[in-house]
Amino acid sequence: MKKRNTGYVYCISALLLFIALTHIPLGAFCQTKPAAAAPDLPRTNLKVTEEHKDKDGNIIRTIQFNKGATRYTETQLIKIAPNLHLQFNADTLNKDSVLIVVYKSHYVVEVYYRRKKIREYKAVFGPKPLLDKSMEGDRCTPEGWFTIKTKNAASKYNKFLGLNYPNDSTIARFNTMKASGALPKTAKPGGNVGIHGIWKRGDDLIEKGVCWTDGCIAIKNKDVDELYTFVGIGTRVFIKK
Repeated sequence: MKKRNTGYVYCISALLLFIALTHIPLGAFCQTKPAAAAPDLPRTNLKVTEEHKDKDGNIIRTIQFNKGATRYTETQLIKIAPNLHLQFNADTLNKDSVLIVVYKSHYVVEVYYRRKKIREYKAVFGPKPLLDKSMEGDRCTPEGWFTIKTKNAASKYNKFLGLNYPNDSTIARFNTMKASGALPKTAKPGGNVGIHGIWKRGDDLIEKGVCWTDGCIAIKNKDVDELYTFVGIGTRVFIKK
């Protein structure tokens, strides 16, 4: 009969007794290094599913979006400044004091005059609204600082406010991505990006948050009619996620 290893049994018993007396969890002796947290994935396929105003006139907006293969729902509170409904004489506005801020994750175009927000318009973008434009044909809206370069009052999308895209900063980013191999060798930066309206009786798509453009910023026709009067050539535009 094989002799039992009493020394081994004694060591194990002593270890278990030590753990019990000192209240050290058994798992503390066999812990492994925790896995690194997964990187934050970009939001894609955003859609506004519901929107209403609260008693103070603020907008309560529900959006849905994908992160990887998971679909999420998020409710946002968008506070409305008290001067958003004030009337302005566009002829007396100093166009150099107007700033347009496009907030892609909130689906809005905000208009500031002398650092005070005076208007907020619902907007939609391309199918991947939170991705920065990298090249021609990706249907993404560029991010960063731009200016109004052209104004077209007879666009097929009502009115068109063309941006100075590509500008120096976007060209530099494009060249870096292309040199690193992140973009195809045949890639081009693209152009003809701007803020415009929509076809007649198409406002419902913007109301529902349907992103359909090729990378431009689309707002309702009545809104682009008003915005067109506020801005001039050289008006600054800041686009962010």
